[in-house]
Amino acid sequence: MAKKKEDTPPAGSPAWMATFSDLMNLLLCFFVMLFSMSTIQEDKLAAFVAAMNSTFSIFDGGATAIGDGLLISNGVSQLNELDKYINSTGRPADSTTDGENLEQFDLSQLPQEVLEEVLKEEQLKNNEELSEGIEEALTENMIGDDIDVSFTSQYIQLSMSGALLFDSGSAQLKEESKEILLKVGTILEQYEGGIIEIEGHTDNVPIYSAQFADNEELSSARALTVFYFLKENTLLDPVNMKHAGMGERVPVADNGTAEGRSRNRRVEIKIFNPSRG
Repeated sequence: MAKKKEDTPPAGSPAWMATFSDLMNLLLCFFVMLFSMSTIQEDKLAAFVAAMNSTFSIFDGGATAIGDGLLISNGVSQLNELDKYINSTGRPADSTTDGENLEQFDLSQLPQEVLEEVLKEEQLKNNEELSEGIEEALTENMIGDDIDVSFTSQYIQLSMSGALLFDSGSAQLKEESKEILLKVGTILEQYEGGIIEIEGHTDNVPIYSAQFADNEELSSARALTVFYFLKENTLLDPVNMKHAGMGERVPVADNGTAEGRSRNRRVEIKIFNPSRG
């Protein structure tokens, strides 16, 4: 019986590999063509990278790389600079060059949510510095222990105990509290460019008085009393001053304890958009 001839594999690469290589080449050409037809808005890209660099410190040298023209030109020529761009990202940027480039960036081109976050962080930092200055001024005037200072990105707040300013159930200032308010008013005059809002707060214990029907009226009267005192005894512009009674609606402590109720009876002075005059 004759021996069956064994099949031998064809010489060269398998047929499927040639087809696959052709497909990859076509896809590569297709995407290169798309990339060459695309455009990048230089100002938006530069502004975004600069904001990320200066605010969040993601790239130390990013602003310099963008500012020097890397990855800025349109089309296929960007591919020639890609390796150089990647290698330069993260290198320490020259402070002079970085400053010159930042002046050219239009932050209004940033996405709204990014811009809002940048502004919020900047305002928070600014208010922190201003609140430290107010605390120092209060300490110098020997009233630092009587007033609590806090801050947010929107305002700086001075909080005074209701017992420090008023007798129980009364909206008439104690004589000894007037000197404290005069010192506070002198400090507030340095920030009169911002809006100053005076809020009166109470605990949740119902009031029984012929003068005030409830805690809402009492808190409003106390805020108004402080407003009138500052208006008549300081150089603050009343146009920039507001007053409001918050009653028991915004507690800062538990009304179930005597200590908590004492903390809730307070007067707060908030300085919105503060800036030193």
